Amino acid sequence: MKNFLKAAATAAVVFSVLFTSFAHAADKSYTLRLAETWGPNFPIFGDATKNMAEMAEKMSNGRLKIRIDSANRHKAPFGVFDMVKAGQYDMGHSASYYWKGKVPNTLYFTSMPFGMNAQEQWAWFYHGGGMELMQEVYEPHNMLSFPGGNTGNQMGGWFRKEIKTLEDLDGLKMRIPGFAGEVFAEVGVNPTNIPPGELYTALERNTIDAVEWVGPALDLRLGFQQIADYYYTGWHEPATELQFLINKDVWEDLPADLQEVLRVSMRTASYDMLTQSVHANAQAWASIRDEYPNVKVKTFPDDIFKAMVAANEKVLEAYSRDNEQGQRIIKSQQAYLDKTRAYIDISERAYLNTMAELEE
Repeated sequence: MKNFLKAAATAAVVFSVLFTSFAHAADKSYTLRLAETWGPNFPIFGDATKNMAEMAEKMSNGRLKIRIDSANRHKAPFGVFDMVKAGQYDMGHSASYYWKGKVPNTLYFTSMPFGMNAQEQWAWFYHGGGMELMQEVYEPHNMLSFPGGNTGNQMGGWFRKEIKTLEDLDGLKMRIPGFAGEVFAEVGVNPTNIPPGELYTALERNTIDAVEWVGPALDLRLGFQQIADYYYTGWHEPATELQFLINKDVWEDLPADLQEVLRVSMRTASYDMLTQSVHANAQAWASIRDEYPNVKVKTFPDDIFKAMVAANEKVLEAYSRDNEQGQRIIKSQQAYLDKTRAYIDISERAYLNTMAELEE
């Protein structure tokens, strides 16, 4: 009996310690610092981070707070990758293709010319192996990456002159960064990257002949419609996905319930950004269409598209040469695109074609 009472007392002490530890863990709060590439109050992009942080705090009952530092505070808009990797910041919000100079295989997780639309891309991320491939790329850099908000199909740019032939592109100076700039360079364009605050002046003063930015909602704010008459449809970024980066050590330090809160908050904010983009672009395009009748929406001629498709394949081959991981990512994306596009053709595309014929 004495041994039984002693064992019971010991068990009670152990239970008390474990319960107290669990209670303290459940009460512990975490504050994470997030660096974003965008400036303060940047529309749509910056809204995604604010929405995510607000949801995480509410769902965690205040146990998880996220402090956002915009580019004006940390002074390194394209340094987010390095800062999160080194632990200077716990999280980041940016775009994967900004890191192609550091880690070329990050390029594929933002958007690819002639690639998947937003529906297809999200399906690939969450159901087609995209998340696993993305994590494979970021794992060696002590980070996790999650989809961070989609702009949908971006417009192909503002041109001061109509583009009718490949010769019209020869020597044309255009602000268009990343992979699309390399593709355009293959067909004669001189691509350049200029900070957003200088784009209007550069176009107005003929420093550049054309400019690609995002879409009506963000383009309208910069005023390109005042000086360029030709607005081309997109091809280069059919589904531009931003990203949330998280330092792996920080992630593993979070309790499981807060990991799930953060995961759900990021996924919801990502979806919300796409719906916000569609809404804002529709509103902005209505304003441009009504107030700037000089603007003409154009699509590049077939011979230009054929040349760009060939150039895209050439640039892709160069990126993936002697790069087994890159080859696997490209193969995965292309196989998934073939599968989903076959269904899109008999559903979304068929519906839109039918509606277009009825409206004629």
